[in-house]
Amino acid sequence: MIDNSLMTLEQFQEAQFSIRETGNRCELVAGYLLSLHPPDEAHGDTLLNLSKALATCFQESETGYACFDLGLIIARNPDTVRRPAASYFDSGERFAESEKDMTEARPKLVIDIASTNDRRRTFPERVQDYLNWGIPAVWVIDPVERQVHAFREYEAVKTYADHNQLVGGSVLPGFSVKVADLFLEPEWYR
Repeated sequence: MIDNSLMTLEQFQEAQFSIRETGNRCELVAGYLLSLHPPDEAHGDTLLNLSKALATCFQESETGYACFDLGLIIARNPDTVRRPAASYFDSGERFAESEKDMTEARPKLVIDIASTNDRRRTFPERVQDYLNWGIPAVWVIDPVERQVHAFREYEAVKTYADHNQLVGGSVLPGFSVKVADLFLEPEWYR
């Protein structure tokens, strides 16, 4: 936390853009500003590979869409805004949330990337926030351990290793990717 004074959602909306100019990312947690380190290279590679896998799924199924770095307003008074790597929506007007910076619409799936130390340290509370808000499924991609942790309310966490196939099932029909493929360096980088 970088500030000891409570903030409202509106104050957070004003402050976050000046914070982003420093390269940091921020969230609002129970009214307090939480500064996160900028995403690292592993985060970027993972997000690129994830977005490709999602795009393939959406082109084949023509249902749902993903938003990236969308602020999710998950609590009010005190206000909490979490900003996962990706949010999957399967209802409402297609792409309705795409142009927004923040929304109160609930995605069907949240995908977070535990790349930096602060993201790794806070991912248990982040997952709990999402589940408590009513999101049916949360995936946490861990580029350090090269795993994906899949959470659903009232179910044991499932961990998928490098050699496993991550399948969307009823949450994200038609989605499938080998976990190892999420951590590949882009070809142009090699």
